[in-house]
Amino acid sequence: MASVIGSVIETHSISKIYRTGNTEVRAVDDVSITINAGDFVGLVGPSGSGKTTMLAMLAALLTPSEGQAFIDNQDLGKMNEKERVRFRREKIGFTFQSNNLVPYLTVLENVELMLRLNNRYDSAGRGQATELLCRLGLEDRLHNMPNQLSGGERQRVSIARSLIHEPSVVLADEPTANLDTERAYQVTKIYADLIHEKNKAGIMVTHDLRMCKYVDKIIQIEDGRVVSSLDSPAEIEALIARA
Repeated sequence: MASVIGSVIETHSISKIYRTGNTEVRAVDDVSITINAGDFVGLVGPSGSGKTTMLAMLAALLTPSEGQAFIDNQDLGKMNEKERVRFRREKIGFTFQSNNLVPYLTVLENVELMLRLNNRYDSAGRGQATELLCRLGLEDRLHNMPNQLSGGERQRVSIARSLIHEPSVVLADEPTANLDTERAYQVTKIYADLIHEKNKAGIMVTHDLRMCKYVDKIIQIEDGRVVSSLDSPAEIEALIARA
């Protein structure tokens, strides 16, 4: 089955199955979703529900055991490893719970690293890196090292790094887990604003429904299966209120 033209992320009945002897575990089970440019989606569920496995398949880090996953109309399952590495570098932006900033690079150098990896390290790219970091309120931190930043500041650097190379998709795995509530809301709003402004397809994995305040859609997953998909603002607000 081909991808629908216009969608950025699309899956058709994808599953990830792990087998040990006669035991079969379906970490993700028959999931079909469609996400368009400009959509910021919260992928929520309890620990062990399959959220991170789902994100890893969309990032071309894991291959589905069954079904198909498309990004920008490209079938991830048909790529060889070299193609997958290049695809991740060019098309995917990551933000992790642990930031994964390079400790011996400055704030600016951490963001510019993505430009170097994508052969975009020129005066225009460097200017965009500085502009994006300033937009994120880090104009006084450009030449600081990661260990000189607060948790919220490190996460904002990670957001800048995930967006600077203009990927089609931005993926965040529990990006606010190590932040206090106020900082977490700030980081989530910044992420949402930039995804909308730059017209990217964004997915944020979280176990905390409160962090979905700024998303356009909530996909709930339990035991590897989608149990609900909400895109009505009223429904999203009601679900968060019950959390």
